[in-house]
Amino acid sequence: MSPLQPTIISRPEHCISRKWISPNAIRVLYRLKDAGKYAYLVGGGVRDLLLGREPKDFDIVTDATPGEIKKLFRNCRLIGRRFRLAHIHFHNEIIEVATFRSNSTGEPDEEATVEFKAATLVALPNSEPGTTGVSALKRSKPPLMLKTVGGMILRDNVFGSPEEDARRRDFTVNALFYNIADFSVIDYVGGMQDLRNGFIRIIGDPRVRFTEDPVRMVRAIRFAAGLGFEIEGNTYHAMLELKEKVALASSARMYEEVLKLFMLGEGEKTYQMLRKIGLFGVIFPSLNDWVDTESDDFPHIWIGKALGRVDTLVQSGKQVPPHILFALLFGQYVEEKATELRKTGIPALDSITRTVAEVLAEQTQRVQIPKKIALAMRDIYWNQSRFEKREGKTPRYFLRRSVFGDAYEYLCFSSEATGEKKEIIEWWKEFIETNRPVPVATGYEKKSCKLSARPLYKKRRGRLRSKSGKQKPKS
Repeated sequence: MSPLQPTIISRPEHCISRKWISPNAIRVLYRLKDAGKYAYLVGGGVRDLLLGREPKDFDIVTDATPGEIKKLFRNCRLIGRRFRLAHIHFHNEIIEVATFRSNSTGEPDEEATVEFKAATLVALPNSEPGTTGVSALKRSKPPLMLKTVGGMILRDNVFGSPEEDARRRDFTVNALFYNIADFSVIDYVGGMQDLRNGFIRIIGDPRVRFTEDPVRMVRAIRFAAGLGFEIEGNTYHAMLELKEKVALASSARMYEEVLKLFMLGEGEKTYQMLRKIGLFGVIFPSLNDWVDTESDDFPHIWIGKALGRVDTLVQSGKQVPPHILFALLFGQYVEEKATELRKTGIPALDSITRTVAEVLAEQTQRVQIPKKIALAMRDIYWNQSRFEKREGKTPRYFLRRSVFGDAYEYLCFSSEATGEKKEIIEWWKEFIETNRPVPVATGYEKKSCKLSARPLYKKRRGRLRSKSGKQKPKS
């Protein structure tokens, strides 16, 4: 591979200022620089600064190895198996520092361990000649880079140069370096041009890169929707061709990716893009099949509206818990399946419990939704029937329950989406207003403060006495 000559954008030619960068990130950059190391801000932080957006985090890349970084920073923790990373911990922020990576083997690996699934792996160039499968994995040192037979990267701890690191990143707009030494921006892959043109372009051969890590297809949609960019032609066609490979990704990792997809304020737009490319059906197979059908000759538009509701909450500055997101996402699908079970004679609450369990057990193969999220979703669906009980003390007891707020949020959206239960919503609005819980001072706080100012027991005064009863002399 021929070396690339980077484009250097000097300080007067770009808009990044140090005052927009986290002070903790600046400290890390300067300490690395003062130690004689390269120190670059990289990734989404540089991209967002160039676009005039506020970065969510600041990542740093350097030629210092993880061990060297740990020696420079007392507040450093090394993490990761697939990628060895350094986390620099500050009071309210973690700065992630990575060593320049390469796609070729050649340097010794530091302190890395990994669990191998021998049946699906092949040894790569640093393995001993003639070794594959189990024999290759019994070496005293694990391989620096590890891939499945299909080409998916499982382990990658090969250190390289800035150019090699830029080549192995996912998209051109995420491969720009901000150099703290002279405040310039370094561009090896045409990221500045794609930023200006509004393109999301994979670096290298799209088919190879998406095979190495299929989750890059999901990230491409997230960036395109979040930034308002278009997906470049070759990248887009490769996604259409290879979308089924996303099913090979770790279900735990996909849970985190789904939260990022739908929690950034552009969830409805993201959903439409996923549907257009066909990735929604790979990530949510059963839910996608349900969307493709009709109920009473009406198409299912619930999911788009649900994600629009989440977008409204996020854009207004509110945090949406994961169980609310998934309860809204699966709501109408779960209700329809539970209704079918009730027709067979199963009690209402049992039908909801069984439906949630079945739906999420199937979904876990692609997206591993945690059990606590599943239980919170079940409670939201369970409590919808309680809104119809508006006599006696029942409403007041329900209002005081911790699940009330989540259940009421779901009820409001459900009524808005279907046009039903408006009279129930109005009744509960008035009831909440007139019965809003008011904190009552019990006096316990003041009493406990006074108690805390004096000892719980009296100290014994005087000198200790020996067993004979005589006082011991002072030492």
